[in-house]
Parts: sequence; structure tokens; C-alpha cells
Amino acid sequence: MHDDTSLTIGRVKRVLDERIRPAIYSESVPLQVSWHELPGEPVAPAEGLALDYTPVAVGTPWGAAWGTTWFHLQGEVPAAWAGRRVEAVIDLGFDINMTGFQCEGLIYRPDGITVKALNPRNQWVPVAESAAGGEVVDLHMEAASNPVLLDYHPFLPTEQGDILTSSSRRLYTLRRLELAVFEPVVHDLALDLEVLFDLQEQLADGPRRFQILQAMDNALDVLDLQRITETAQDARDQLAAVLAAPAEHSAHKISAIGHSHIDSAWLWPLRETIRKVSRTCSSMVELLETEDEFLYGMSSAQQYKWLKTHRPEVWDRVKRQVAEGRFLPLGGMWVESDTVMPSGESLVRQFLYGQNFFRKEFGITSKGVWLPDSFGYSPALPQLMRRAGFEWFFTQKISWNQQNKFPHHTFDWEGIDGSRMFSHFPSMDTYNSQLSGEEVAKAARQFREARVTNNSIAPVGWGDGGGGTTREMTGKAKRLANLEGSATVAWEHPNDFFDRAKAELPNPPVWVGELYLELHRATLTSQHQTKQGNRRTEQLLVEAELWASTAAVYAGEPYPYEQLDELWETVLLHQFHDILPGTSIAWVHREVVARYAEVITQAQALIARAQQVLSGTGGLQLEFNAAAYTRHGVAFGAARELEPATAQLVRAEALDGGYVLGNELVRVVINSDGLITSAVDLATGRETIAEGKEANLLQLHQDFPNMWDAWDVDKYYRNQVTDLRAADSIQLSESGGTATVTVTRSFSNSTLVQELSLAPGERTVQISQSTDWHEAEKFLKVAFPLDIRAEQTIAETQFGYHQRVTHVNTSWEAAKFETSMHRFVLAQEPGFGAALVNDSIYGFDVTRDAEDARVTTTVRLSLLRAPRFPDPQTDQGLQTHRYGLVIGADIASATEAGALLNSAQTVRSGAREVEPLAAISGEGLVVSSVKLAADRSGDLVVRVYESLGRRASGTLGINRPVASAATASLLEDPLEPVEVNKNSVQLKLGAFEVRTLRFTLR
Repeated sequence: MHDDTSLTIGRVKRVLDERIRPAIYSESVPLQVSWHELPGEPVAPAEGLALDYTPVAVGTPWGAAWGTTWFHLQGEVPAAWAGRRVEAVIDLGFDINMTGFQCEGLIYRPDGITVKALNPRNQWVPVAESAAGGEVVDLHMEAASNPVLLDYHPFLPTEQGDILTSSSRRLYTLRRLELAVFEPVVHDLALDLEVLFDLQEQLADGPRRFQILQAMDNALDVLDLQRITETAQDARDQLAAVLAAPAEHSAHKISAIGHSHIDSAWLWPLRETIRKVSRTCSSMVELLETEDEFLYGMSSAQQYKWLKTHRPEVWDRVKRQVAEGRFLPLGGMWVESDTVMPSGESLVRQFLYGQNFFRKEFGITSKGVWLPDSFGYSPALPQLMRRAGFEWFFTQKISWNQQNKFPHHTFDWEGIDGSRMFSHFPSMDTYNSQLSGEEVAKAARQFREARVTNNSIAPVGWGDGGGGTTREMTGKAKRLANLEGSATVAWEHPNDFFDRAKAELPNPPVWVGELYLELHRATLTSQHQTKQGNRRTEQLLVEAELWASTAAVYAGEPYPYEQLDELWETVLLHQFHDILPGTSIAWVHREVVARYAEVITQAQALIARAQQVLSGTGGLQLEFNAAAYTRHGVAFGAARELEPATAQLVRAEALDGGYVLGNELVRVVINSDGLITSAVDLATGRETIAEGKEANLLQLHQDFPNMWDAWDVDKYYRNQVTDLRAADSIQLSESGGTATVTVTRSFSNSTLVQELSLAPGERTVQISQSTDWHEAEKFLKVAFPLDIRAEQTIAETQFGYHQRVTHVNTSWEAAKFETSMHRFVLAQEPGFGAALVNDSIYGFDVTRDAEDARVTTTVRLSLLRAPRFPDPQTDQGLQTHRYGLVIGADIASATEAGALLNSAQTVRSGAREVEPLAAISGEGLVVSSVKLAADRSGDLVVRVYESLGRRASGTLGINRPVASAATASLLEDPLEPVEVNKNSVQLKLGAFEVRTLRFTLR
């Protein structure tokens, strides 16, 4: 039996590959082809259709990297083909294994309406379902010659990732441009055999497998290899019985949804993503029009907006299918963003702008968050999803874990505040399913909750670079709908899947805390300027809203809705999970940095305009404070006359080639190499730095991960380290009472300047660092060994913090050797702590050390990397950081210090002081944003949260008469009325609770 099985398998594979699939097109004639190679950027379709074309022949090389070539395809259907299905078959020089990662095309009719896209797995264009003969074929094709950057030997440095450095040679060769007769019965036979062949591979030896093998043998016995078209139906008849055998009652049920996870940028620039979206959507609309049961889902409001703006002809087709319930807007986010690094307000705006777009354009509010491919998920996310009105969460990426297999597929995810969100991972471990036998079998075999429910989702289609679902996939779905030995497959809206799963699993298992991805840890550090731009712009936009809403309420200044929306959309776009993490090509990050600079300029102009309106023109020097804490006696959202410089000075004295700095709170010793050897809290006498250790110690590691250069750092990087102790120079300066020690270092090919500053009344040693970075495959960290026995670190996340143990008792803790933070990380023991605050750093690591039973904690900030793929020049050149050591810190002081570091002090001339529009009282309560409502009603929206991780109460007051108030969702929908007393409302918040209040003013 074994020999017979092997013979059948070999026979089927060869006949399928060498005879049946090639016979799907039985006859062909060449098309007449002409072309126009564009010298620069793409042009609008109407302009492309009107270009001058010259003849070109098959076999001609075409397409420089990132180029666009327009082709004109002309022909006539032969009279002899009457009654047969005719298609254009086009091969631009495709590599069938690289769908979405090389050249692609989009077909247009003469009237400018798109037909469908072309890619390696989708090389056909419909011409006539049943030809009359003599039809004139007149098509245009916009072809993009995107270079292959992720090849069979990936991660090699390449200059092809930027149009400024890419080669001008033609990359592809025209291989086939023909009209051909499509043979549907042969196509069906190929799918029959493929599905059965895949199924038998997954079955154990037994009656079902042997029956399938025998049926395939019988089919090939009646198939005449020289007359395949004529005998294909006879072969199909031999397979009919095994294909008709119904699935077992207990078979796993797969809810399929057409899908093409299109990265908003990655190995291509944003401008190319716009075209990828139009290509994929054109193909999916065409498939929806021919496959009655098929459903296609697409996330990301940004991608829909691109269609509307740049490809209205595709937008109209998509919008019709959305109205029919076939093309499904999913996810309710502006883009499929990173969720670890964006601020709380940024995640709120991802939901606000995404859902508002879907509501306005389609009348749809998404019920779930669709986020298959992001690099870990913040523990703040469950609350934010619930408060935005979502009911479910879908992802897949955690199946990529290197060390620990995630224990659930359908579960409740509990966040830092106790909120739970019903969640699902597809058990087939992919968001680009082809409905292969292996994938379908894996979905059933791996499903973790099979005792009580038996359903999983399969996102079906070519993705990452686009492409979507193919007719081969829909054909497989039909055969797998009810097939013995297989899980069943049905096209279904994810909402219906989640409704059924909730009913079947009323008491789901619970996962508490972050969904940490045990991979791609270096995305917290790669492309520092991108991360710095994100932090700066998201802060400035919140400040612009604060001052603009204050000016609108106090002075009637028009609120800049359109400009703020445009700026927010730019920032939200660049939080996409391959942009903010620093894993895109050089072209993307070059443009990102420039766009951030534009956002900063415009946001600062909005702030300046509002502040001028509020303060008038005069000679007073006013300090404006947009940080959610008092700074120099100025409350949040207020402006006060700048006080004269304090008489207090930081004491500074020389010591052994270094310096001792001290104020009324702390005393800091900096040695001759610019390293901190002592940091004493004067009130308690506690030393912060571990005995015999040096803080602010820069450490350089070899950094060459096994895969995914820009994404990964592997644990063995710690095995090779160089301590950068030696200083080139060190000198002291004093200004305004602040003492600053400037340290210059050179190492390898780089130089670095640090300014260590201590100001009067501050317990933070601030470090401003400028690095001229010219390293390759290196990782720069800065270490702070602390005389603190911290059993956990406390790292800020959105609207709160996350605690992580510092031990590595289990494999789950050991895997977290690089973790995330926002503006601070705190290490503390009962009675004492120290924090590290920063203005643009997201990654850190922590280790425990012990000498003579004295446990100390070393916290290291991750500063710079130098991966060479996909951008070989990652982070090269000048980079800046600001961070600080807070001596004697607790959660409250760390939160405050981090907020103040990230909100720049602003001083400008004016005629009058400004009172805060919103003021809050209550320990631990923080105002996150003050803005006017997005619906342009003029209502004031104020968001507050509890920051200390415990229940809190307080008062939120508005400095104007309030007509009414209500709690609101994160989408700013009013929920419940709130009692107003003297223009104030009382607040009672749970730990880390986020509360949005909406005020109608008189």
C-alpha cells in the first residue's frame, strides 16, 4: 500500500503541474502591445490613458526600480472562439512566489474604469464570458516595476529601497501578453485534484485517505493527456463521490473572510501603497461581482480615503459593494497601527478618526478591532476598545512567539483597569490564508478551546503587499464547504463569527496584561528620528487642541477643525505598524521625518496663534504651561507672568577630575569620565547608585539577529559588550542657577556629547545627548545600576502603567528581555525608588544583580541601533535624546517628571495672563486632553484618567458657565448625563480608568 500511495502522489503532482494547469488555457493569440515609460512619478489614470505609445515586443526588458510603465493592449477575439470564455493572459515577468513584492499591474478600460489587477497569482483579465467572435479588445495597463527587496535570501543590504539610490536598469522582462481561451472544466479539475491532494496529505492512513487516492488514480486513468479539454469532465466524474462525502458533525468550522493585509508602507513608499490599494480593491470588486457567496473585508479608513481621493473610479465600485454588504469595512481604526508606542490620545484618535470616516461615508460603525499584524499589544488596549464601543478584538501576530505558545485562541483579554475584551486568534496561524490543506488542518488541530466551541476565522488572500483573494481560493472554499475529513469553510462576516463564539463560550478563558510578542523587540528602537517625531507631534497636537479650544471659548477664535484633522491624520498614518516601529525602507523613513517636521511647524503655528489671541499684544513675559502638572507655579492650561530667576543656585564643586552637583533635594557625583557614581536623596540619605557601580554608562553591543534585522534583537546580543567609559573631555558650566557638566566621547566611528544638568528645586538629573552615529550592526544602551531591590519595574503605558517582574523564574519572564515604556520606567522597593524619564525612547531592559546577598537592579535605556535591512543607513548621522534620572521617585513623581520633560516650556510676550479653561483636583487624576467636539457642535470635550493605579475621586471644573454635561465614549458620543454644580462635576474613577466628559457651554 505504501508503494501505491507514493506512486499516486507522484503521478498527481506531475500531471497537475505539467499537463492540467497548462491546459487551463487551450488556445491563444498574441495581443498587439505598445508602451510609454514614465520618466518620473506616476500620473493620474486620465493622463496615462492619453499618453503617446510606441510598439513593444514580448521579450523586451522593462521597468527601472520604482518606475511606472503604461501599456496599451489591443486585439480581436477570433471568430472561431465564439461561445467560449476568453481572457487576456499577461505575464510581466512575474515570480509566482513573490505576490505583492515585485511588479504589479492595473487594467483600465478606455473610459478609465478599472477592471482588475495583475500580479504573479492573478495573471488574467476577463474579456468575454461567452464570446461572439470578432470582439475588439482595447485595454490599458498601468504597471509598477517595484523592486524585489525580500527575496529567497532576504535581509541583504540594498540601496533599492529609495528612489534616490535605486538603480536605473530595467528589472523585468515581458513574458506573455495574449488573448486565450479559458477552459472552466479544466480549471475545476485542477481545483478538485488540488483540494483532494492536500486533504489526503493531512489524513492518517485509513479508508478516507485510500478512497481519495484511488479516486485520483481513477480520474487520471480516464484523462487523456493529449486531449485534456475533451476528457476533463470524465476525470471530474471520477472524483465526484469523494468530493460529495459530507463533513463529520464534529468538524471544525472555519469562518472565511476575503482579505488582503496591505501594509500602509513597508518595502514600498506611501505613494505606492495608494496604488496597491486601488489594484487590490479593483480585483476584489471584480471577484465579488462573479462569486455570490464571497465576502471581502478591508480595514484602515486611511486606505479608503486614498481610494476616494486618488482613485474615484475604484472608490465608486467599492462603495456600491459596501452598500450591498459584500465589501466589509473592518476594524474602525485610521490604520492598523502599532499599539505599544502611540500615546493614549493617539490610540483614541485612531478609533475616533477611523470610525467617523466609516460612519460618514458608509453609515457603518465597526463592531470590532481588526489588527492581525502588529508587534505586541498594549495592556491599556482592552479599556480603550471598550470605551470606543467595540465588542471584539482580532489579531494573529502572537502566534509568532519564539519561546512560549500562547495558550488560547478565543478568550477574554483583561487590561490594566480590569476591562475585558472578547478576542480571537486564528488557529491556522496566518492572516494570509490560501485555504491550503495544511492550513485548514492546522486550524482544526491547534484550536485550543475545542472542548466548548469549534469555530475559528481564516483571513483568506494574498497580503502584506496586496493581491487579495483569488478565484482559486473561492473555488477551494466551495469544495471545502462540506467535505469529509476536513474542517468546513464558509464565507462569513467577522461580526457573525464573534456573535456565535460569544454564545458558545459564555465563560471564556482570561489572559491578563500585555500581549507581549516574543519577537521583533528591536522595533522599540530602530529608526530613532521616526520615533522622536511621533512623540513630539502627538504631544504638540494635544497642546494645539488645548490652546485652540481655550481661545475658541474665551475669545471666539475659530477652532481650526480642518487643519487639526489633517495633522492628526498624518500622525496617525505614520503610526502604522511598519512605519513607527522603524521597519520600512529608507524612502519611507526619509519622507516620515520630513512630514513630521511639517506637522511640528504647523502645530506650533496653531499654538502661537491661539496663545496670541488669549494673551494679546504687550510687554509682559508670559509662561504658558500645557503639561498636565504645575510648572514653575503655572497651572495646566494657564499663562502667568514669568517670575524672576530664583536666587537659589545649584552648588557645583570639582572632585578628582569630576564634579559634585547639589541642590536642596539631591547630591550628585559625576566622575572624571562623566559617569554618575553617586546620587543621594538628601531627605532620606538614600544612595541611588549601586555601590561600586557607575550610572549613565553607555554600552555598545554587537547586534546581528538571526533574522529580521530592523525588527529583532536576539538575547545573545548581551554576550558581547563594550563599556564606553573613557571621556575625551569634561567641563562644567552654570546658567540661571542650573549647573551643567558637558562630556564628550568618541568611540569606533562615532562621537557623542552629553550635557548632564541639575536645576534648583529639581530631583532629576537631566541628560541631553547628541550622537553622531556611524556604526553598523551595533546596539547602544545606557545603564543605570540602582541600589534598589525592585521586584518589578513600573513602566508607563497609555493612561497608566504596566508592572513587570524583574526575575526570570519562568520562560514567559525570560522572554521579556527587551520591553516597552512611554515617558518613564520606575524601579522601587518599599520606601524608595528611582525613575528614568525620556522624551523619545520606548525600549529598555532590566537585570537583577547580587553581591553578598545585596540585590541591585540595573535599568538600561535603548538608544540607537544600526541594522542594515531594509534601510542600510538606519539612524546614521546626528541623533538626539533627552532623558533623566529621578532620584527618590515614586509613581506620582515619575509620571509628573515624564510629562514635564515631554512638554516644552513656552515663554512669549503678551498683555494679560490666561486662566485655565479646565481644572482638576484629586490625587492621581490627570487631564489628558481638552478639545472641541469632533462633530463641530461647539461642545467641549475633556478627557481625564487615573494615573496611580488606585481608586480616586475629585472635581473637574470648567471656567465658563456650563449648560449640561455628560460622560461620552472615546468617539465622543454622549452616554449618560452628569450633574453640574457651579460649573463643576464630581469624579469617581477606578484604577487607570479613562473618563471622557462632554460639556455644553452657555
